[in-house]
Amino acid sequence: MTEFTSYAPGTPCWVDVMSPDLGASTAFYSAVFGWTGEDRFDDEGNRVYVTLRLDGKVVAGIGGQPPGMGDAPAIWNTYVASDDVAATVAAAEAAGGSVMMPPMQVMGEGHMAIITDPGGAVISVWQAADHIGAEVANVANTWSWNELMTRDLDAALPFYAAVFGWTYDPQDMGDFVYQVIAGGESGGLGGLMPMPADVPDMVPNHWAVYFMVDDTDATAELVRANGGQVVTEPFDIPGVGRSAVFHDPLGGSFQTLQPAMG
Repeated sequence: MTEFTSYAPGTPCWVDVMSPDLGASTAFYSAVFGWTGEDRFDDEGNRVYVTLRLDGKVVAGIGGQPPGMGDAPAIWNTYVASDDVAATVAAAEAAGGSVMMPPMQVMGEGHMAIITDPGGAVISVWQAADHIGAEVANVANTWSWNELMTRDLDAALPFYAAVFGWTYDPQDMGDFVYQVIAGGESGGLGGLMPMPADVPDMVPNHWAVYFMVDDTDATAELVRANGGQVVTEPFDIPGVGRSAVFHDPLGGSFQTLQPAMG
């Protein structure tokens, strides 16, 4: 089991889903991944967040949607660690990005901000206090990878290099070059790739979130049985593993990966 007590700046450290129905999202992901939910309340007693655990370790979260989002679907968010969230936001603006939410304190947990890259993809920044991020990752039924899918990779690569200090390890996939973010102990910190040509124009540039599983096909059946949708049926990625793309019952998109053996 890969456990974490801290994350170096520039390292993806947390994922959560912004949901219009915290209870429904908790029930779905608990059924699919075996997670348990710990409700968090504000000073008025309103449930505002659910911390998700696997075997007692924090793995992900569920937050409510802010007012005014209407019928927007649930959205999974990627957070990158920073030791100075204000400085990271300033670097993002200088590199051609935008600020969606300026730095703010999240109780005693830490400070966060939300930025967009030049192509409009959204990513969050996290400066830890009591909450360091995921306590366990990169094992079955936990978060394992973050991947930018963009129609403007040429703008994204220097942007993230300037903001988070990323360098890249290009991998020739035949039809395209996959840019692995160098670092970490599991083959990279994440990846960036061109948006596939068959993806509809209505799908924005975005950061996809992957969860590791022991059996992608079995996970697909659990998703269906619990009201989710299999968007892309399980498929093999040579040398990587078996993956699939899903929507949860509230429209939140996520992917899974069953690593290749050996």
